[in-house]
Amino acid sequence: MQTEERKKIISRLKRIEGQVRGVQRMIDEEANCSEILNQIAAIKSAVHQVGVIIFEHHAHECIARSLQTGDSGEAFEEMVKVMGRFIK
Repeated sequence: MQTEERKKIISRLKRIEGQVRGVQRMIDEEANCSEILNQIAAIKSAVHQVGVIIFEHHAHECIARSLQTGDSGEAFEEMVKVMGRFIK
């Protein structure tokens, strides 16, 4: 993964970390449940987006590796396993 991509992912994860801390504060302060749930939905979406970015990078790596080695079956199986775990 390129340094710039890594920095973007780390930045997103830090924002997510801040959102999680915000939800903790909201619960401590007994905020409205619907507001808390809205924040949780935003966190879930943000985490999913990070996963999509990382999966796309992994898929590109697998495809490039399979083209170099000529073993597309193994790379395909790995991508299917990873995607299966990701979408659960």
